[in-house]
Amino acid sequence: MLGVREPDVYGFKNLSAIALECEEYASELGCTIDFRQTNIEGEMVTIIQEAHGPCAGVIINGGAYAHTSVALADALRILEVPIIEVHITNTYKREPYRRHSYIAETAAGVICGFGGHGYLLALDAMRALLEE
Repeated sequence: MLGVREPDVYGFKNLSAIALECEEYASELGCTIDFRQTNIEGEMVTIIQEAHGPCAGVIINGGAYAHTSVALADALRILEVPIIEVHITNTYKREPYRRHSYIAETAAGVICGFGGHGYLLALDAMRALLEE
């Protein structure tokens, strides 16, 4: 619901625009990406499990599930690749319950507070991690 839900918090850019920017930037970096979205926690777990093997890294925005889902954290722990967590807002400037993330416990790093641009920053960070 990006661009519609609380645009004063999440901005006016919709997810399709962010996905397109990411695909174009990944191409410039010489990378391919599989940009997916779901509102269903179980589907998110399945997507993470499908990344085991074919993916060199995972960039994930678990949304509110980042703060509640042990299942996502457990699924991420099976991956043997770098994980970067992204949040559009600065979760540390929001409600106290948003300051803990189960995903962060599995991640090489967390990028938050830069709007949709955070995904591009994550692509840069992932490329650097994979080059190490």
